[in-house]
Amino acid sequence: MNEATRVTESQDRHDHSARSAHHDSSSFWALTLGSVGVVYGDIGTSPLYAFREALRSAVGDGPITQTAVLGVLSLILWALTLVVTVKYVLLLLRADNHGEGGTLSLTALASRALGRRTMPVVTLGIIGAAMFYGDSVITPAISVLSAVEGLTIVTPAFEHAVLPLTVGILVVLFAVQSRGTARVAAFFGPVMVVWFVALAGLGLLHIADDPHIFWAANPLYGISFVVEHPLIGLVTLGLVFLAVTGGEALYADLGHFGCKPIRTAWFGLVFPALVINYFGQGAMVLANPGALENPFYRMVPEPFLLPMVILATAATVIASQAVITGAYSITRQAIQLGLIPRLAIRHTSEIHSGQIYIPRVNTALLVGVLLLVGMFKTSSALASAYGIAVTTTMVVDALLAFVVIWKLWGWKPWSAAALIVPFVLIDGTFFIANLLKLFEGAWVPLLFAGVIVLLIMTWRRGSRLLAAKTRHLEIPLETLVQTLTKKPPHIVPGTAVFLTGDPDSAPTALLHNLKHNKVLHQHNVVLTIESADTPRVTEEDRVRITRLSPLFSKVVLRFGFMETPNVPKALAIARKQGWHFDIMSTSFFLSRRLLKPAAQSGMPKWQDNLFIRLAKSASDATDFFQIPTGRVVEVGTQVTV
Repeated sequence: MNEATRVTESQDRHDHSARSAHHDSSSFWALTLGSVGVVYGDIGTSPLYAFREALRSAVGDGPITQTAVLGVLSLILWALTLVVTVKYVLLLLRADNHGEGGTLSLTALASRALGRRTMPVVTLGIIGAAMFYGDSVITPAISVLSAVEGLTIVTPAFEHAVLPLTVGILVVLFAVQSRGTARVAAFFGPVMVVWFVALAGLGLLHIADDPHIFWAANPLYGISFVVEHPLIGLVTLGLVFLAVTGGEALYADLGHFGCKPIRTAWFGLVFPALVINYFGQGAMVLANPGALENPFYRMVPEPFLLPMVILATAATVIASQAVITGAYSITRQAIQLGLIPRLAIRHTSEIHSGQIYIPRVNTALLVGVLLLVGMFKTSSALASAYGIAVTTTMVVDALLAFVVIWKLWGWKPWSAAALIVPFVLIDGTFFIANLLKLFEGAWVPLLFAGVIVLLIMTWRRGSRLLAAKTRHLEIPLETLVQTLTKKPPHIVPGTAVFLTGDPDSAPTALLHNLKHNKVLHQHNVVLTIESADTPRVTEEDRVRITRLSPLFSKVVLRFGFMETPNVPKALAIARKQGWHFDIMSTSFFLSRRLLKPAAQSGMPKWQDNLFIRLAKSASDATDFFQIPTGRVVEVGTQVTV
């Protein structure tokens, strides 16, 4: 090889490396921008109401004092630092389940660390997931309300328009969900960047109003305020927590953006902008106590007030969008983990599998949000209901993280406890503080989450009882295969696929086919669909085939809890393992169970009836598993539970 050739090849390698580095760099910054839009929408809109409500609680009907302002600001600053920065950004983002985060991902990770799904771990996961739904109802209501209320600062004449306008925005927001969020999401990042820059700008505009405000960086101001005013301090802590709501979204959206982009966005833009804005609000209130009426909008120069209301409304819609899509994602995970019945899932993007729409969840959230707006009417009243759901989720995350750090990361139990216990104490204190608002509105998310927990527990318990009863009635698959191999009925060409939840028992549809049609297909597949404790399953691990006899095969399809099962597509992968799958010569046999309450059931009668209603509401298996309807044969059976 001559020198010129070597130089050319070296240059080509350098150019390729440079292009690759440029692509990685542009992709990283695109993800960072996206994380600003989706991950930080909720916590980014907290300055609209968090400082106002916390300080109102701290001073009550008395005068605004420097001690109260510095105490509240100190608590907000250190809550953001310890709860969000240290616990979530620096610690929990490391606890990823194959790149995915969130309470259910952490539950799966903890279960894997223990080697099995234990009841305490699963229960914690269920509570955390249920509380996320409570948050998904409150966030759109309080966020949009607080933004639209800025119109009353523009002119008091708009006061009567706040509620109708809020309801109109929310209805439109939920109505467009079925169209997908891909197009709208492209604007999320830039709009939220403008929002955070505006937050920092407003803060800088007023931070010099009273330089004493910088003393709030000393945590002793926050601690002494709580110690000197125990009851008021605890109530104030519950409202200070409004400043960190949305912090758990950092972890939940890990799979969408990755650890580094989320951290870069937090330290490079979001955290500084929030702190500067809160300090600006505090300095302005110290200089002008009357501004406590609405300190956020009072910071805005009059010519920019209306544009700021519009920007704030856009930011709150984005914050709402983030929790709505989060509710869809957690619902899909819950379905895959067997926690709730199958629900119809629509994909709104041909490129991104994570962009889904679940009609029933969307309707339930809209009804819940509109009820809250109608019940509480103002963001100040709604603030009492906010926080309890998020604090519970944060406590759950901390407890599950202890299991992961101890068992999966290999730490000594006391070392893991020394790391996690302080966070449990902090989250627990915030939980107790929010619990003090129980009768003022905190009962709403607790009631909502309680209903979700009841439904999940009923579904799990009923499913176990049904499986046990069905297993008792069914014939072992191996016994049936041996009998049919020795004495086969009439054989017809083609492939028959029998779906079953128990791969060791003969499917009911197979027995009914033999009983009524008295024929057997040339190829018979007993198909079981399993949910893995990982977000996604590779193609190599998707299909497992076991040959039972010349006539029978057992196939297991595995899907991750972040995936929507597609049976025909998965079976096509089996061709690589030697199975000649042709959808046009394949019939899928499904059992459609008609459930009736039994005289003697393992559950109370009310729970028995509830389980039957849940089972009836489940989405059709044909649609859920994306099986062509023209290839499906359904066999009806009646079972008592």
